[in-house]
Amino acid sequence: MTVIVHVLAAMVLMLAMSVAQAQNKVPSERALEALVKTTLLTFNDANVTGNYEVFHAKLSKPFREQFPVERLARTFREFNKKHLDFDIVAAMKPTYDPPPRVDDEGKLLVKGSFPTEPLRVYFDLDFIPSDGEWKLIRINVKVDSPP
Repeated sequence: MTVIVHVLAAMVLMLAMSVAQAQNKVPSERALEALVKTTLLTFNDANVTGNYEVFHAKLSKPFREQFPVERLARTFREFNKKHLDFDIVAAMKPTYDPPPRVDDEGKLLVKGSFPTEPLRVYFDLDFIPSDGEWKLIRINVKVDSPP
């Protein structure tokens, strides 16, 4: 019985270490695209509806603590006022510039755009490992004419 407990404990420890190590690397292309799109579409839904509850719930704990729902609504009110809706990004492939990377602090830095027309959707997102997944710690989105 004790051998089984030790084996199970070792397996749990190895699994936890592999999750932590995986979060020190940039996710695969598909996983990264899903992370970017999910983040931007949740942000878009919050702006279109004016309800930031779901977006808030998906943020990292430090971000949630610094930005309660009401502060998110105030911060992004221009998106809501201008009725910016960029859900078309769901059907597009993002381009990254510079390539996504994990910095020395362990943050995943993802910057790029979607080739939307006539205005382009630019994003600059930082994620931190939290609860076994990447969670948003910083967001900067701009909808503007291409250069």
